[in-house]
Amino acid sequence: MKGDEKDPRALIQESYRMDGITEGECRTIFLDWALGVPAGADARVLITQILDQYGDQPADHPMTITLQAALNDQAPARRRGGRAGRVGS
Repeated sequence: MKGDEKDPRALIQESYRMDGITEGECRTIFLDWALGVPAGADARVLITQILDQYGDQPADHPMTITLQAALNDQAPARRRGGRAGRVGS
């Protein structure tokens, strides 16, 4: 096993090792990680454990920001295009 039970493919681990990684890249890595969460596993618990594991990393690290946003269900603002953008809700 490359990683551990929370991050079997070590995707999150590698993101913390990459110099100059961006928030966009971290979101992509997080999505890949999230798609690999086993059925029945509680992703929120895993995210909390991962944040605890990497608690020594800077609070402004893009992966920390991404994980915290996922834990807090903070989706980025979405642009409304097409008819929905012209008509409104």
